[in-house]
Amino acid sequence: MHICKKSSIFAPKMTKTKFLHIAEWSIAFAACVYLVCKLVMYEDYAALGETLRAMSRPQWLAVILSIALMPLNMTLEAWRWRTLVPMSRREAHRQVYYSKLAGLITPWRLGEYPARGLMEVQKDEGQNTKEVMANALIMGAVGSATMTAAIVIAGVIALVFSPSVLAYLGGSYLYSLAAAVGILGGVYLLFPRAMKKYASVNPGLLFRSTAQSLVRLACWCVQLGLVLYALSPANGMGIPSEWMANIPIYYLLVTITPNVPIVEVGTRGAWAILLFGSMNAAMAGVLLWGINTLLPCLIWPFLRKNKK
Repeated sequence: MHICKKSSIFAPKMTKTKFLHIAEWSIAFAACVYLVCKLVMYEDYAALGETLRAMSRPQWLAVILSIALMPLNMTLEAWRWRTLVPMSRREAHRQVYYSKLAGLITPWRLGEYPARGLMEVQKDEGQNTKEVMANALIMGAVGSATMTAAIVIAGVIALVFSPSVLAYLGGSYLYSLAAAVGILGGVYLLFPRAMKKYASVNPGLLFRSTAQSLVRLACWCVQLGLVLYALSPANGMGIPSEWMANIPIYYLLVTITPNVPIVEVGTRGAWAILLFGSMNAAMAGVLLWGINTLLPCLIWPFLRKNKK
């Protein structure tokens, strides 16, 4: 009788654990299928191969350095995430890498923070599932808002010093940008009070997360600068100085532009051509997408926590 009672108590937990395990690997499998399809369907391998063969040793070193900065990029995101949701460094890295898989297969990367919530539920099986997931989603919204704020701040400053780009974008884009700034301002003013009952969000947390986001954005800019240098047609002799000034604008345009992951590479490439005036610049956007999105997806299985 004692054994039967014990079994009935633990059955629901086993069912929940099994469901979470299936959900975890279903997302991973879907993302892997998507990546394989994307790589198979890519049509510019010939041009990419020709560009790579023409690269000099310093250009190759620039690509290697950009790849080496990928773990730093992910570490900075784990740092941001730990500020919003306290946890160990290892757990933050595990959740951040896994969320890349979910973000890849969902529009506007909406699946990233639910995926982190899924990891949180697995980690804290004794806690209320709804509360853990709700906290992850709320803090995910905060993280998205502060990252967007950092991109807008840097991009607007760069636009002020790039009148030609500003003139090209015209009034319609400026209206979209003003709307984005207004929404972000509303989030900063109203979100802490609105979410007081559900999560600990305060102005200090928002500004801390924004500062961390600016640091992460700086890492992105360095990576893109290295890739632009590597793929520039100047045989490794450098790239125009205005290209470097336009990098924050590139991230602003990529962010304040409707896109979904299945066309994101094309969107990034189009903005790269506009700002940097080179087909190789479009290839640089694709390459950096691969470094910061494809590689983390491939690394996640090695960070996954083994369940007993």
